[in-house]
Amino acid sequence: MSKWLVSAIILCLLATGCNTVARNETSPSPQNDNRVRAQQSAPQKKQISNSKQVAAHLESLARGVPGVKAAHCVVFKNTAVVGIDVAGNLDRSRVGTIKYAVAEAFRKDPYGIDAVVTADMDLSTRLKEVQADIKRGRPFAGMAEEMADIIGRIVPQLPRDVQPMKMEEPNKANSKGSHPKL
Repeated sequence: MSKWLVSAIILCLLATGCNTVARNETSPSPQNDNRVRAQQSAPQKKQISNSKQVAAHLESLARGVPGVKAAHCVVFKNTAVVGIDVAGNLDRSRVGTIKYAVAEAFRKDPYGIDAVVTADMDLSTRLKEVQADIKRGRPFAGMAEEMADIIGRIVPQLPRDVQPMKMEEPNKANSKGSHPKL
């Protein structure tokens, strides 16, 4: 009985070993890989040869976004920083939405894809609001809210980080009895 068991184990080991060699021979090597490869569809960063022209182009794109009063661009080597000017009385979420819209406009542009978008701080308006909060007896809360607004405007939005929105099918949303998201 033990002779049969030893013979069966040896036979299994030989069969397993042969199977491994056959699998390695059939696996494709990177040199002989004939599969189709997809190219990246995102715009590649272009070398900036004329910084004044690129700055004017990005400023024009930014000014085309609703809510942007003015835009200023500085190009240093191959990086563009775009500051947008928005109304001083906008809350943090609205400023974030405008910055995001500018980043979306830049996303498909080869010069704008790696630009940095930031919003103005409008410090005089912010200081006036802190002063009003102090008079209302809210010095710490008022200062914290204004600092959050200032920081929310300074933090840049990168067009490369913007993800295109996926639209829901209207029939699916309406069949559930809900309204489509806006």
